[in-house]
Amino acid sequence: MDSYLIQVNGHGDHAPMLDVHLKTNGNSISPGKVKGRKPRWAVRASEMSKKTFNPVRAIVDSMKVEPNPKKAMISLSLGDPTVFGNLPTNDEVTRAVKEVLDSGRYNGYAPSVVGYQSCREAVAAYYNCPEAPLEAQDVILTSGCSQAIELALAVLANPGQNILVPRPGFSLYKTLALSMGIEVKLYNLLPEKGWEIDLEHLESLVDEKTACLIVNNPSNPCGSVFSKSHLQKILAVASRQCVPILADEIYGDMVFADCKYEPIATLSTNVPILSCGGLAKRWLVPGWRMGWILIHDRRDIFGNEIRDGLLRLSQRILGPCTIVQGALERILHRTPPEFYHNTLSILKSNADLCYAALSAIPGLQPVRPAGAMYLMVEIEMEHFPEFENDVEFTERLISEQSVFCLPATCFEYPNFFRVVITVPEEMILEACSRIQEFCEMHYQGAEGAQDLECDK
Repeated sequence: MDSYLIQVNGHGDHAPMLDVHLKTNGNSISPGKVKGRKPRWAVRASEMSKKTFNPVRAIVDSMKVEPNPKKAMISLSLGDPTVFGNLPTNDEVTRAVKEVLDSGRYNGYAPSVVGYQSCREAVAAYYNCPEAPLEAQDVILTSGCSQAIELALAVLANPGQNILVPRPGFSLYKTLALSMGIEVKLYNLLPEKGWEIDLEHLESLVDEKTACLIVNNPSNPCGSVFSKSHLQKILAVASRQCVPILADEIYGDMVFADCKYEPIATLSTNVPILSCGGLAKRWLVPGWRMGWILIHDRRDIFGNEIRDGLLRLSQRILGPCTIVQGALERILHRTPPEFYHNTLSILKSNADLCYAALSAIPGLQPVRPAGAMYLMVEIEMEHFPEFENDVEFTERLISEQSVFCLPATCFEYPNFFRVVITVPEEMILEACSRIQEFCEMHYQGAEGAQDLECDK
């Protein structure tokens, strides 16, 4: 008789062991042949995957609606400036990548998972200023701004802690946080004040488990840009409460001529800030997946622990695309200023056209944007009583007019919708004309809306 220790009813080193005596006639026996044990497949999705939820994807996928076949589809929903071909990147940007590709010098792994030293130096030099000095060691290169946000959240917050997120706000913050077991607390933005933060509400949410405050400026989905004085008030809350800031500044410098963008780190010396940015929006190459984290920590509050943590977390994907890294210095320092000016001129013109057209439509209240690529529109639902909410409103807009706008329920802000202003001018005008036709068809004045409500 031979004795075997077999692990049962558990996994890993701490599972109980069962001493089983089997007659083997001197031959070895595999555990799978043990009498009474029948192996079964038990492959299950991880808890992290089950917690991962993208509200935009969930809502859009649930919208089972076909566009009007008599009208060409106009999509004002996707924040990708490359879709229609009217906003190409600059020739200097593409030339830089072609030269790197032809050189054959950037086909391997980068020597560091946080990016080539020369590339980090280029980013630091581009953003360095006396109010917020930067060196190469303060730069972490990432696979797009979304990974920068993911790394920043992962290094600042533990499961069971909470983060403060804007409402309305970019849905990725919640998607990432919930998958990591981090609670999301939503602070309000105020449309009547150009989407400024409700500072009193924000501060009321802070508790001993608050790990960081996310500030998105310029804003997706609002197209708003915070003034210097408002940013200083936000910093005052963070300073009083000793809460670090994760600054999503991917739309930094994408502001219209009558407004000024202030990087939040330039206004504070005592609040530690991780600023996330990248090439995607300003250089109009979102598919190239090049982002970065800028570490602003002039009081050494983060210390080595946060820096070392970012380094370790970066090791999970071995750094961003080396081809784009190789072109980064030239992209940053040789892209001509007129390229940025022309892009903003087109966006500003589209924003003005869209705002003027939608302002004239009964039942809609657009909020004028000051930057980025978006505009938010309030639906006065009392004048559209046949629709339950913004999702149903935008569904019917697709089926009747073949115009697709994202319902703001995607951004935790019902009864609004978001318009993307990167489409060609003629499409903006056509879309607004169709939206007007749709609203005139369904709009009910006070008496009509009351009568319809009584009929339900």
